[in-house]
Amino acid sequence: MFQFVAHAWRMAPIDQLFPKQSERLARARADLRVGLAVRIDGPIPVLVSAIETLTPERFDALRSLGPTPHIAITHWRAEVLKARAYDGDLARIVLPRDANLAWARALADPALDLDHPMKGPFNSLRGGTADAERAGLNLAKAAHLLPAVIVVEQTEATEALVPYLTSLSQEDAGTAHSALLQDVVSARLPIAVSPQARLHVFRPNDGSEEHYAIEVGTIDRSKPVLTRLHSACFTGDVIGSLKCDCGPQLNGALEQMGAEGSGVLLYLNQEGRGIGLSNKMRAYSLQNQGFDTVEANHRLGFEDDERDFRLGAALLKALKVPQVRLLTNNPAKVAKLIDQGIEVTDRVALKPGKNPFNEAYLATKAAKSGHLL
Repeated sequence: MFQFVAHAWRMAPIDQLFPKQSERLARARADLRVGLAVRIDGPIPVLVSAIETLTPERFDALRSLGPTPHIAITHWRAEVLKARAYDGDLARIVLPRDANLAWARALADPALDLDHPMKGPFNSLRGGTADAERAGLNLAKAAHLLPAVIVVEQTEATEALVPYLTSLSQEDAGTAHSALLQDVVSARLPIAVSPQARLHVFRPNDGSEEHYAIEVGTIDRSKPVLTRLHSACFTGDVIGSLKCDCGPQLNGALEQMGAEGSGVLLYLNQEGRGIGLSNKMRAYSLQNQGFDTVEANHRLGFEDDERDFRLGAALLKALKVPQVRLLTNNPAKVAKLIDQGIEVTDRVALKPGKNPFNEAYLATKAAKSGHLL
């Protein structure tokens, strides 16, 4: 007599194959970067697309779908444009009937301010909720795009799109910068300051950039460990840019760890204070027009500093380093680590690599960002 045996693989719940929150976030960032819309669910579901990567055809298609298509920008960019930010941290600007993608890009990109100086007046929406717009801007920042998105309400006309779009709740989109870190691999790696160094590679579970930890020598975890949180700087660390002091700080920190015999350097992939290399170059272009570092970030629509130093605390906890002597001139790093449960027993000053090309940059860091130089 034939007997049916249910194999375990046949009984596996199908829901294990659905994308998790962190995986949907990775999809959403990638979609925005290639010019696709992302659906953000809420009381009124909306479709959100990044202005920077839209094609004219997709822009025209989106604006024709919703009853009140509008562009969301941060309050910093709204301030530059003299637009009303009724929602506090952002402005919702109604698209004029004759607006095209060129008009929208001039709104989003300060590189076009000189080419299109006569903008506005703008009609800003007020009332209701801006949670979906806030989530869309958060996603654009996480994708290292200009924080400017076109938003259209989901209607019957857009229902056919839903199965093909990445969908997120407002809450999920709001956590675009949060991720769990996995220590993927570590290996001995002799470096100039320490033949006994070890490199750890940490991978976030949301598909974002990997981060690295370099153990110099043999660290004693029972004592405060000499530690440096260093944000990636391709221009300063790799090609020797003179516009910042990142390269000298990186090398100085490693040399001091080598001289003391041990230390931990955390290399966080948060280029350009967290805005990405492309936006950092946009900021440099604005600095060439006479704006300082902070002013350039604001004109782009970013905060002074978009980095997440919780990453540093998470890496230290993964490395089982509870106490540090922190190599930094930035008191904010000390405060963030303490807030995340890391004991900072001492702030160890770093000598900035001052030169004629970065004097103004260093002065701005001291005056506006509180660095102790």
